[in-house]
Amino acid sequence: MSKQNPPPFILEITVLSAEGLETTSSSTLFSRRIRPFITFTTVPPSPFSPNKSNNKKCHVYKTRVDDKGGINPTWGDKFRVPLDTAFFANRFSAIYLHLFTKRLVVGQVQLGWFHIPVYDMGSPPVGSVRYLSYRLRARDGSRCRGIVNLSIKLETLASVAGQRVPGWGSPMVDMCRTVIGIPATLFRHIQVRVSE
Repeated sequence: MSKQNPPPFILEITVLSAEGLETTSSSTLFSRRIRPFITFTTVPPSPFSPNKSNNKKCHVYKTRVDDKGGINPTWGDKFRVPLDTAFFANRFSAIYLHLFTKRLVVGQVQLGWFHIPVYDMGSPPVGSVRYLSYRLRARDGSRCRGIVNLSIKLETLASVAGQRVPGWGSPMVDMCRTVIGIPATLFRHIQVRVSE
């Protein structure tokens, strides 16, 4: 069995924080406490189950649960996402993100979602950091309360030579699995853009 060629690009995504989240309308005893986390993938989610992808060959990346931040959580989790040239050639490509809260009784509840379109990733020069903010959307696509702040940095494979991309080239690369982020140092940042 031959190994797959590594992708030519690595997108470094740091999920920084969120602001102004709203709690769910549930009237349960634990509904007021928010313990948010974010999951994301490069594959569009299924319309019937937003936590699952349409494609079994995917990675699901996941931040830590913020137990203390409440409606203004902070993560600082950094991920390195391998992307190929086909991803950038398709104008409909995107990174799909979902924000959940972890509940003690009912499990996870979705608070909102958004996506990073491909044109937000490829426009800065390779190696430069770009800070982005996105407004959350409800299940039906309408705007809801809350903004998520993140940074992205696109790198070519040549610029990260000698650094191993987690999961690439291993037999498990085609399995849908969850990848937990590594906390990164948070810096004060200027929000360059809020996507509506």
